[in-house]
Amino acid sequence: MRWVFWILGLFALAVAAALALRFNTGYVLLVSPPYRIELSLNLFLLGALALIGVGYVVLRLVLGALELPARVREFRARRQRDNARSALLDALRAFFEGRYGRAEKAAAAVIESDEMPALGAVLAARAAHELRRYDRRDEYLTRAGERAPGDVVMRVIAEAELLLEQRRFQEALLALKALPEKHTAGLRLELRAQQQAKNWEPTLPLIDQLARRGVFDAAQAAQLRRYAQIEILKRRALDRYSLEEYWQKIPAEQKRDPKVAAAAAQCFAALGGGEQACQIIEAALDHEWDSALVGCYADCGGASAVRRIERAEKWLQANPRDSALLLTLGRLCAEQELWGKAQSYLDASVAVEPTYSAHLALAGLHEGLGHADAARRHYRESLDLAVAQLKQLTGGRRRTPL
Repeated sequence: MRWVFWILGLFALAVAAALALRFNTGYVLLVSPPYRIELSLNLFLLGALALIGVGYVVLRLVLGALELPARVREFRARRQRDNARSALLDALRAFFEGRYGRAEKAAAAVIESDEMPALGAVLAARAAHELRRYDRRDEYLTRAGERAPGDVVMRVIAEAELLLEQRRFQEALLALKALPEKHTAGLRLELRAQQQAKNWEPTLPLIDQLARRGVFDAAQAAQLRRYAQIEILKRRALDRYSLEEYWQKIPAEQKRDPKVAAAAAQCFAALGGGEQACQIIEAALDHEWDSALVGCYADCGGASAVRRIERAEKWLQANPRDSALLLTLGRLCAEQELWGKAQSYLDASVAVEPTYSAHLALAGLHEGLGHADAARRHYRESLDLAVAQLKQLTGGRRRTPL
């Protein structure tokens, strides 16, 4: 609609100019001795306007000619950018379609352009990695650093992920040190590398940082810490001084975790620290009852069996139908040669929940007492339950003949 007003305005201007020229009787006198030129004012104005128009056109042509090389360069650069973007889109499409050879070829064409060369190099490296062409992958990553030294994060994250897939944990950890700052993706990769390299102690602060950033919820973080603590305790189980030193560093809340307490108790008991193992189990059970943990209470060799029986009988008042506690009491009583009480507790454990451990303990008890038939029966029951549990763990899978 605006162009209509422009046309109307131009017509109005032309009419006004025609009227003004019609009634204009002025003239222009140009004197340059011995010459004298006299022109009407209207002709002079038209000539001036024509001269200005011709000058403007000539000036535009000259400026256009001067700007032509720059415009050609800009056109070529724009075409290169468009080609690079098209190649990058083709590479991404081919990569996610699983056509890694085509993706590598298309991404390699992007590297020499100025349009996201680091992204092209990283994409080409990932495609080469999928094709197991590791030399070319490393070359692409090197070129990514050369072509775009500012895009450190993208290159380092890609390099660390690819090295971890090759199980080159130490090299991945070394690569992650090049990150300018610790961010979430880098911390997750570092945690994964430390776990796969079985460097358990450095994983604990990493788990805490990731939990604070919301990567893990409380249950996931606790499970990861638990596993790391158990592995560290097992490694320290060769030296009691080292084990005690590390145990003192563990936060009190984590010491009361049943699985951590069980691992620590087993490690101390293996090094002859039965009394300390008992204290660890008792402290954890007083905080939170756990049937699996109480099963370790009978294995604390070196500690007073009588005191353990008294403590376990107090627990029995609060947990009268805990089969693991009854089994533990039966084993402790058998250790003290309290045969009647041992059999009573073991029979009660089997009555609550028949397990292969309880049947095996009863078999050993009857065998020691000379009850051969009863011993054979419990051995058989123990074996049947063990086989059934094994089948349950393996899912009852059978090998299919080829």
